[in-house]
Amino acid sequence: MLLHRVDDFLTYLRVERGASPHTLRAYESDLDQLADYLAEEHDLLECAVDDVTLRHLRGFIARRFDDNQASSLARKISTIRSFFAFLIKKGHLQENIADLLTAPKVHKPLRNYLTVDEIFALLDHHATPDALGVRDMAIWELGYGGGLRVSELVSLQIDQVDLDTGWIHTLGKGNKERLVPLGEKADRALRRYLARRPELVSGHTEPGALFLTVRGRRLSTRSVRRRFKEHLIRAGLDTSITPHGLRHSFATHLLDSGADLRGIQELLGHAHLSTTQRYTHVSIDRLMEVYDAAHPRAQRDGTPAPGES
Repeated sequence: MLLHRVDDFLTYLRVERGASPHTLRAYESDLDQLADYLAEEHDLLECAVDDVTLRHLRGFIARRFDDNQASSLARKISTIRSFFAFLIKKGHLQENIADLLTAPKVHKPLRNYLTVDEIFALLDHHATPDALGVRDMAIWELGYGGGLRVSELVSLQIDQVDLDTGWIHTLGKGNKERLVPLGEKADRALRRYLARRPELVSGHTEPGALFLTVRGRRLSTRSVRRRFKEHLIRAGLDTSITPHGLRHSFATHLLDSGADLRGIQELLGHAHLSTTQRYTHVSIDRLMEVYDAAHPRAQRDGTPAPGES
């Protein structure tokens, strides 16, 4: 039955692929919507997976068209393709009809990174002097200085940060552990916060939780987004930038400064280099400098490039 296969698929994602709870919820929601559509529109309440046709899938996407943005529709199609690929892998189907679905064009997202000057404006000014302000500055410094995800920041335990050696032990997607260097400014910001952290501790405090709310609870990603927007306003910066933009800026600025893409991949904890490439924005000036310095046909004044004869 289709619903049984969905349960198997979600178990596979959780156990074998180490999918995050957020990813699992998204996949489950998309596939539940598909199952509801098949039951309501085609009377396929307890259908087998091979009863589902391409016409059914296209009808489902068409039905969701008016209520969803292009990015949401693209995600639903990706979910269905992944589910059918799983069914083929497990021998329940012979072909992936979902590969024939056409995803809508997704508009290019708005910029979600800060320039170097904007980073300095964000990190060097506008911090409030109370414990929460000191906490926030430690989070921004760690997010930018180490390229940590917001989920990684809020889940940090005190013992994951080694101030003596200057390394952070963090668990990323799929519970993959990686080491992140703790830069000088992030180190100072974190030490200042740890000195003020006792002001936030309460009877609700989870043992070892690093970043706490005013009530002593572990800080949430939602709270980080809210505080980050407030900080952007005080700094006079674009409020459409999200906390994830700090991680994005980390990768962008490293690449612009000449860091190797593979090294950035390791620091970010990406499984695939293509993911790292989406995080980077190499400046046109830097690209032209590399081109002019290295390409044999780039010399416009007739002077050979180094090594050319």
